[in-house]
Amino acid sequence: MNTAPSLALPPKNAGMNKKQIGLVVWLTLPIVIVIALVWLISDSLSQQSRQRQAELNAPIGAGAGATAGANGIGELLAGNKANRSAEPGEKKGEGAAAQPGNQNLVQPESLPQGFILIVNDKPKLANPSSPIYVAGTMNNWDPSNKQYVLTPQSDQKWRIALKPTADGSRYAFKFTRGSWDVEELTPELTVPANRMLAPIDISGLAPGEQPKIELSVEKWSDQRPKVKVKSGDDPYREIEVAGTLKRLQVRGGAGGVAGKARDLLVWLPPGYDDAKNATVRYPVLYLHDGQNLFEKLPNVSGEWNVDETAQDLITKGSVRPVIIVGVPHSGKGRISEYMPVDAIEGVNAEGDQHVQWLLSEVMPRVERSFRVKTGPENTGIGGSSLGAAISLYAATKHPEVFGELLAESLPLKTGKPEAWEGYLSGVKKWPGRVYLGMGGNEIGEGNEARSQAYVDAVKALDARLKAAGLGPDRRLLVIDPAATHNEQAWSKRFPQALTFLFPPPVDSTK
Repeated sequence: MNTAPSLALPPKNAGMNKKQIGLVVWLTLPIVIVIALVWLISDSLSQQSRQRQAELNAPIGAGAGATAGANGIGELLAGNKANRSAEPGEKKGEGAAAQPGNQNLVQPESLPQGFILIVNDKPKLANPSSPIYVAGTMNNWDPSNKQYVLTPQSDQKWRIALKPTADGSRYAFKFTRGSWDVEELTPELTVPANRMLAPIDISGLAPGEQPKIELSVEKWSDQRPKVKVKSGDDPYREIEVAGTLKRLQVRGGAGGVAGKARDLLVWLPPGYDDAKNATVRYPVLYLHDGQNLFEKLPNVSGEWNVDETAQDLITKGSVRPVIIVGVPHSGKGRISEYMPVDAIEGVNAEGDQHVQWLLSEVMPRVERSFRVKTGPENTGIGGSSLGAAISLYAATKHPEVFGELLAESLPLKTGKPEAWEGYLSGVKKWPGRVYLGMGGNEIGEGNEARSQAYVDAVKALDARLKAAGLGPDRRLLVIDPAATHNEQAWSKRFPQALTFLFPPPVDSTK
């Protein structure tokens, strides 16, 4: 009987020799390595997918402040992280783009190398003869400052490199095409809120590299339907006022507007034209930025409501009858003509020329046309922002002419603070009565430290006035903690200013 050959099996207690073990390890090692690599690649792709999905879920308007002027997908395509601006009520650094503990999120304005804005002009209306400008807190909202004009790129987008702020505070800004008559709008053709940049992730930046932040302009104001828009330069526009308003044309001004003609807006107090008052003369208050005193014009957030306020206070006997003269600014030349010191880069300070124009052209013209009391005790000058700065300058250069000063939201920290301080430290004589107004939130949300600096500066000026001998009956400082830098705030405080500067006579029968 034939039997199959038997297999020789090793005894149960016999182990593999060293050569056999080495062979097994050598054969299985590549398989282990491949499995490990597959697991690592899969985990990495999963993380990237989750991160990419989070970025793609960034809200529309990411990176464009409160304006919704750019969308997150556009920024991702440009190679940038989608950054979300803080929603109302959120604090700086909070929200989806600013996770707690993420040390890589910083404000672009705080980077020492600065940053670059890339602007997508969606309507494609900007061109070399009508370029895009950035106007904001970096240049006192000058819509045509040549230091802040954007450069066109080959892809039809526009760019500008911006420097950091001195204290890392946030810029507030908008885009124009050289004038507030041609500013950016929302898709619905309405005026957007000021832009503010959200924190950005700098983990991917090389040392000294400027991050690129892409924004979009949705519409421009010249895309609105062609209708006649009220303009402050239109001498024939209808102005609805409380009381009587007269136009008085004057010529001249500082620098490049020396040949310009403009209308003074002269508001007359109740009873001015009554026969019984035919010989009565009145004190006068000259206010800068006259376009914004009696009416709300397009592209301006509001008006001072000077006519309604003065009419009410005079009628009640809270203020003595006063003539108020609105001196309009010159448009594009406003910053230069209102700048008394070399505090803003790229701006010629032509304040001296402007004050001389007031003394030689404006005031004589008013005094010839209306029954004006003269002398510093009957002559006031005032304004807001740079209009306040040039008023302060005029009143301290010529206290023998201007004895009453109204200064709202003085920009004593704009540009080079040392230039303002240098001027103030040299003042030898102050006007007889000074009203100072300031908002506690002048620069807006996210700029608390910078707003406080403006408040501190006006408090220091008030202390300087006190040291110069102006007692509480000759100076008044009003700080509204919640107020920002706009016409609504100045309108709200105007009753206090007018009552302080022109109180009724002690004898009410006079």
